[in-house]
Amino acid sequence: MDDMSVTEGPGDAVRGGDDLVVLSRVDKHFGALHVLRDIDLTVARGEVVVVIGPSGSGKSTLCRTINRLETVDSGTITVDGRPLPQEGRELARLRADVGMVFQSFNLFSHRTVLENVTLGLTKVRKLARSTAEEKARVLLDRVGVGSQAGKYPAQLSGGQQQRVAIARALAMDPKVMLFDEPTSALDPEMINEVLEVMRQLARDGMTMIVVTHEMGFARSAANRVVFMADGRIVEEASPEAFFSAPRSDRAKDFLSKILHH
Repeated sequence: MDDMSVTEGPGDAVRGGDDLVVLSRVDKHFGALHVLRDIDLTVARGEVVVVIGPSGSGKSTLCRTINRLETVDSGTITVDGRPLPQEGRELARLRADVGMVFQSFNLFSHRTVLENVTLGLTKVRKLARSTAEEKARVLLDRVGVGSQAGKYPAQLSGGQQQRVAIARALAMDPKVMLFDEPTSALDPEMINEVLEVMRQLARDGMTMIVVTHEMGFARSAANRVVFMADGRIVEEASPEAFFSAPRSDRAKDFLSKILHH
């Protein structure tokens, strides 16, 4: 990636044509609960943004608004210069462009690993089955589970299932990948095998927005850390700056609780 230099610091990524995901003044309520408050966030092409913060701070909701799994009350969200569509075919196309990996693996239990990855390719991207299978096998190899192609999800470990879910999202050639706490349902020994796949994606230049509790990943893979609390973005900075010298009391408090355990 020759344009990684634009993401040196939180302010440096603002170069018109390179903005891939832009949230502007986004607000969201669940009933009386104000979960997103006046969110402004711009993610540049090729940037890895890690969103951290205490539980209930709005991180997952933020992630889910970007592919319209959650609607917003006000504000705008654009992906590659286009506002999010309301419904129908345009929305399906958006969801193909915005890959999402969840806390739970969301694989189809009655389909093989290979079928899970080829389904979107044949149904949404309209590829021939043979072409789709060829592409799926390459991606399954890429995430280290090529030998599991003929198995069903229940026959795989949690870490393997999550890597299949990543391959399934990558199969659509998304412009950006969203990860919503992708390792929080995994046993400790499986967490790293998933994070390693994500680190490799980051090295390959994939634009990523990652909600996670894994501070080691934030330090090693992020271009920028976004810290949320009470539905707001409290601060954003490079990992080095954030972890060594957080500016807000909320961030200092959060880091002192998690880094000293």
